[in-house]
Amino acid sequence: MKWGNKVDANLTAARGSVDDSGVPENPAYLAYFVFGLFFIFGGITSLNDVLVPKLKGLFTLNYFEAMLIQFAFFAAYAIISLPATAILKRVGYMRTAAIGLMTMTAGCLLFVPASSSGVFGMFLLALFVLAAGITTVQVVANPLITMLGKPSSAHSRLTFAQAFNSLGTTIFPYVGSAIILGSLATVDPTTLAGPALDAFRTQETQVISHAYLGLAAAITLVAIVVWFSRKKLTETPPEPTNFLQSFDLLRRKRFAWGALCIFLYVGGEVAIGSLIVNYLMEANVLGLTEQAAGKHVPYYWGGALVGRFIGAFLLRMVSPGKLLAVFATGVIALLLISANTSGAVSGWSLLSIGLFNSIMFPTIFSLASEKLGRRAADGSGIICVAIVGGAFVPLLTGYAADLAGLKVSLIVPALCYAVILAYGIYARRPARDVDLAPKDAPAASV
Repeated sequence: MKWGNKVDANLTAARGSVDDSGVPENPAYLAYFVFGLFFIFGGITSLNDVLVPKLKGLFTLNYFEAMLIQFAFFAAYAIISLPATAILKRVGYMRTAAIGLMTMTAGCLLFVPASSSGVFGMFLLALFVLAAGITTVQVVANPLITMLGKPSSAHSRLTFAQAFNSLGTTIFPYVGSAIILGSLATVDPTTLAGPALDAFRTQETQVISHAYLGLAAAITLVAIVVWFSRKKLTETPPEPTNFLQSFDLLRRKRFAWGALCIFLYVGGEVAIGSLIVNYLMEANVLGLTEQAAGKHVPYYWGGALVGRFIGAFLLRMVSPGKLLAVFATGVIALLLISANTSGAVSGWSLLSIGLFNSIMFPTIFSLASEKLGRRAADGSGIICVAIVGGAFVPLLTGYAADLAGLKVSLIVPALCYAVILAYGIYARRPARDVDLAPKDAPAASV
């Protein structure tokens, strides 16, 4: 109780500093801090695209089983997002970010016992804990970047911040491919059994644990910086509602549909990214080795990086909904081209999807969150729950790949983007003001 009262007092005292537009004045470096958060959690998330083919081979998994890697990771969004929102309301943005970063460190450290045991389930546990920390950080970062500037430029600012997310997703897979996929095994694990197989898996996964130990050290340093900067942010306390009451926002059609599109977008993006290495290794695509295919993953995420800088500019001139519809159409076209061609055209059309993915998450997020006001934290929590689409859509895509092949499985993400196209058309006009007070909130005096 004393801790909560102290934080509330700090937040209340900080509210007095605002500029002429009513936007709280904050140190300029806080925006760069948020950009850094986007870089970190984006890069670590994209490492899953390297882990999928590595662990698939070591544990002789089919595509459905390999997608459990993404399921374990993205399931954290469904379980942790709303509790993280409750923590944010209790202790504030910066303290919650520090908690999330230290949880990420714990997840990275769990890769050490996972490697020592050589058990696939231990890797799933480590991924879940790591993702729990990332979820907490993302609950903070999305609304925080919209607070650090004028509301009129929120779409563009969030898209620009997401460009740093894409910078992380471009750099991390390339480095990860060199480290994790670089030491190719000379033994076929299907020829081993018992202790010999366990020893082989332990040896081959040591490179994974070493990579995540390095990440743990870096994240700890960032957490320390965040903790010592915790009093620098001018915060407006979110509405003091129970986190389960956040779901009443789904009564608003624009928000509910936007949350569904986040579910489908993240699911489609992750499903494609998870299959890229194996897809490019196919004889009728590019026929690359595992390591060479892994080094092509940055082209997918790098396209998103370029597209987000372009998108941040276009969103100042074009309706966000219309631009979202155009980009979703581009993704569907590229999926159809890739599925119905072979060779370089098939491979590069799939990799090019990243360019059109670029604006989708920030644009859907900001379209859904328009006019939420002081309930922005509630909205962020619900939308972060919707990121669980990254757990379910890849599983469905993997199941389709096992049944009918990788090319046919692309129909699953194509259907996801079709719904996003429809949402872009629906949300092409600005949101209207609506009553967003929780059901049990006291009525305003007239």
